[in-house]
Amino acid sequence: MAGLQAGAPTPQSITVHGQSRVLEVGFSDGATFRIPFELMRIYSPSAEVQGHGPGQEILQTGKRDVELVDLKPVGNYAVQPVFSDGHDTGIFSWGLLYELGAKQSELWAEYERRLAAAGVDRDAPMIDKGGGAACGSH
Repeated sequence: MAGLQAGAPTPQSITVHGQSRVLEVGFSDGATFRIPFELMRIYSPSAEVQGHGPGQEILQTGKRDVELVDLKPVGNYAVQPVFSDGHDTGIFSWGLLYELGAKQSELWAEYERRLAAAGVDRDAPMIDKGGGAACGSH
């Protein structure tokens, strides 16, 4: 299957917990993770968040209260969430969901470091650096 490495853990259950704003994913290796929607949103694999190459990442802010309004399957290898802020272009492979779950502490620490380096608060509204224009390739 595309996007899966042989023997890699695969989801056995996926539950959206709207009130607590977490995606609970149980994997075939017995691991279960509760991944906050905010973490998923700020680490979305989309070009809108990651850019088109190293060093082009866009620091996401103001996502603490983001909700998951839909979760669409993508083949047998991923899901595509639709967030309440309209973001819907990230495709989260099983491997990425596992990584987000397993490395939550490190990812939050990295996010806080990036916020501090940029001199912005986690709850600050997003700054439109493109003059309102979206990425031309999307």
